[in-house]
Amino acid sequence: MDDARTVCCADYALSKQDLNSEPGCPRVPMDDLTAALSASFAVSKEPNSTAAPHPRLAQYKSKYSVLEQSERRRRFLDLQKSKRLNYVNHARRLADGDWTGADSDGEEEMEKQDEGERKKEGNTEEEEGMEIERRKLPRHYANQLMLSEWLVDVPSELDTDWLMVVCPVGKRSLIVASKGSTAAYTKSGYCVNRFPSLLPGGNRHNSAMGKDYTILDCIYSEVDRTYYILDVMCWRGHPVYDCPTEFRFYWLQSKVQEVDGLSEIAKRNPFRFVSLQSTECKTELIQKALAAEYSFSVDGLLFYHRQTHYTPGTTPLVGWLRPYMVTDILGVEVPPGPLTKKPEYASHQLQQILEHKKPSSEVRPANSSGSYELEHLSTPGE
Repeated sequence: MDDARTVCCADYALSKQDLNSEPGCPRVPMDDLTAALSASFAVSKEPNSTAAPHPRLAQYKSKYSVLEQSERRRRFLDLQKSKRLNYVNHARRLADGDWTGADSDGEEEMEKQDEGERKKEGNTEEEEGMEIERRKLPRHYANQLMLSEWLVDVPSELDTDWLMVVCPVGKRSLIVASKGSTAAYTKSGYCVNRFPSLLPGGNRHNSAMGKDYTILDCIYSEVDRTYYILDVMCWRGHPVYDCPTEFRFYWLQSKVQEVDGLSEIAKRNPFRFVSLQSTECKTELIQKALAAEYSFSVDGLLFYHRQTHYTPGTTPLVGWLRPYMVTDILGVEVPPGPLTKKPEYASHQLQQILEHKKPSSEVRPANSSGSYELEHLSTPGE
């Protein structure tokens, strides 16, 4: 009873005079009460700082992030061994834009989900109009990119089983070169540009009667009119979706080198195509990459598991970090420089990422809008 009354008094922040004068309430000196609360709950007299690390930050990382994310990595690797999709037909449909007779189970499932959400929300007439527009989304080209998760724990085999790619600032794009034209799609499936290119199948002089087509995962930099090639799904009609990352990266580098003029702006190639380089995740190589100078503005680092296949949707087998997070997450000492300089919001940002990570034992598909996981936490607005 005494403890309950003490907490009651503390909750209502009664003064010492009120404590001593209330009938039946134990006389607790306010100084003693303050000292007790400070010892138990780490009460500070200083104003709370949003930049300070969250007091339960370590609990989030050990309880949820490490075990949960590593377990889902294992499940993803097991799943891709048993799941064999017909990537030949899938790539051909993306290239031809002909989805007649395609397996529409995914679309039907998405429609059912949307319908269920509409019933729960009880849409007004205005909302129903928005739903009609939403049904017109080009679903076939939506969510075709393999998206990353925040790398919130260090894989034990990082230095042996993972590869790192330094990524430029830009917009993620799905590039489909076929039938004498090259199309650029957003993550949500909209065609935002169509132009000729020197990619196989990308212009009318190298389309080979529609037999050659190329599908790439790129980052578009509007500043230098360049599509930085991050990954390859299909080259000259040969799909490599179900090939390990290590092979896809090797295949990409060798094939890009075979195309003369691909990295130069010309009439038949109005946008440059440049392949990004990967490196092993050894400490000295990470440090070297963060100390290097680049021809583009660096956005972040992508970490790929060597054995993962190219799987559209969000996957824990691809991790994402800002360069200034490397020390806090990977425990790697980095050289001082523009890439590793921490912004003022760094601690608060990391706290938000860890707090918003939700444990899940299921394989989660990509966000219906095509966005990265927790993309709004990437860099706060100015």
